[in-house]
Amino acid sequence: MDTTLSAIRTFRLTVEQGNFTLAARVLGVTPQAASRAVARLEEELGVALFRRNTRHVEPTDAGRLYYAACTQALDALAEAERTMRRRRSDPAGLVRVSVPTTYGHHRFMPMLGDFCRAYPQVEVDVEISNRNVDFVRERFDLAVRMGSLGDASFVARKLGDFTLGVFASPAYLQANGTPRVVADLEGHTCAVFVMPSTGRGLPWAFLPGPQEVHPRASVRIRDDVLGLISFARAGGGLIQLYHYLVEAELTRGELVEVLAPLTGYTRPFSLIYPREALSRPAVRALVDFVVARAE
Repeated sequence: MDTTLSAIRTFRLTVEQGNFTLAARVLGVTPQAASRAVARLEEELGVALFRRNTRHVEPTDAGRLYYAACTQALDALAEAERTMRRRRSDPAGLVRVSVPTTYGHHRFMPMLGDFCRAYPQVEVDVEISNRNVDFVRERFDLAVRMGSLGDASFVARKLGDFTLGVFASPAYLQANGTPRVVADLEGHTCAVFVMPSTGRGLPWAFLPGPQEVHPRASVRIRDDVLGLISFARAGGGLIQLYHYLVEAELTRGELVEVLAPLTGYTRPFSLIYPREALSRPAVRALVDFVVARAE
């Protein structure tokens, strides 16, 4: 049907106001324009909606039925419009995030419950892995990444600098000795982390510099930093990780730090996202929340 919303609204107002003159005044049109709009609506429907006289209009039985249906439909439409306006301004909907295993387990996931309680209309889909994701093809909104950002189409919000250290269990050091200089690593069992995106082991970083060293890797662990911790805690050998990942093990005495004068190199972690991502309130809310918690 070629009936327009404006004609339907004119009809509804005419019923409620009792004549075309008052309805036209509310709509900001002439009484003649309001009358013509309703006449076209009646022609389209094939029924008379009003009984007319010179000063007053009275809805017919068909008009009363149509008024009830129109009122329900227009009210539903108005509520839908209000919902969409709220959606534009209030955080709601799905946000997809990629975080590395270390930051995901130790930092991101522990704070996520507070975010969900603060923004109950936002759903967060989290991938915890160390692979590089394709933001566009895989439809990710945010990612936490290590190092600097070289793509001008993305924004990076720094979450902090994390300090590296070399760790081993007391039992391993008692049995194999404690390394004093970087060259001593050649005589030790070392486990290195292998990045899934490159298939290569991450170099160990030492001060000053950083000096990047590729120790002889007796053990290569792919895509699972927690495996490195388990290996070292059980007396398997030396590992290099961020301090915050082994705070509990250091406190309990399960691991100790070695080569301390040469370690302490820091790497930045950042929350990155496409420049247009903040147009969505849900994404902006999560970005602001994570950055605030990191400060």
